[in-house]
Amino acid sequence: IYSMWLGLMERAQRSGLIEELSKKMSGILSFLFPDVPKGHPAMGAMAMNMTANMFGLGNAATPFGVKAMEHLQELSREKERATDAMCMFLVINGSSVQLIPATIIAIRSSAGSSNPSEIVGTTLIATICSTVTAIISAKVLRRWM
Repeated sequence: IYSMWLGLMERAQRSGLIEELSKKMSGILSFLFPDVPKGHPAMGAMAMNMTANMFGLGNAATPFGVKAMEHLQELSREKERATDAMCMFLVINGSSVQLIPATIIAIRSSAGSSNPSEIVGTTLIATICSTVTAIISAKVLRRWM
């Protein structure tokens, strides 16, 4: 699955799909990352990372997360300190809304579960709550630092 997803993402990048996805997500990304200029490559990498995480492909999201952090580091004036955008990306990446928890479904299936996908609804609710809490916490703590 990991190899297939990375191959698909490479094709998506070459075809311009990543740029389109980034444009579609630009409203929410601009709200979450006001310090990152519109159209910056970090936005595309973050959009792809978030998309891969939403589909439960955490390991496939890692290269996009690393690339996003590299792009965000380029925008930083203080190279030894994490920017607000880096911190926000980290909390979103760590909490991550899961539309389809593919890894957990695969584990439940291999363990012989009679209905491995029954966790989709509760996982969605739990991850939405964790992501909203993480975003609010990061926004509030940003003002104190």
